[in-house]
Amino acid sequence: MDDERRSDRRVGVNLSTRWRGVTGSHEGRIEDLSVNGCFVNTKGAADVGEIISLLIKRPSGQWLPLRGKVVSTQQLVGFSLSFSILDEKEQQSLRELVEIHA
Repeated sequence: MDDERRSDRRVGVNLSTRWRGVTGSHEGRIEDLSVNGCFVNTKGAADVGEIISLLIKRPSGQWLPLRGKVVSTQQLVGFSLSFSILDEKEQQSLRELVEIHA
């Protein structure tokens, strides 16, 4: 996501992730995170507009399930994801994870 659209606090992280999209299941790393989105470093391909199911490994070792929409991609590097489709419980869990790393 470009800097002009970022109004939320982003934190640098290095969290394991597993994600699923139209090309199947993949693994990667979350490199930055906010309550509105993240960047997924992965070699798995995703298309702009695609809805992704994402599991983020919390520091406790538990997995946080989230869903998001791909807003930009970098071939063989990863993609930016927007968390615009989360329910209230998912939003709260995400806020807590961001606060841990702030």
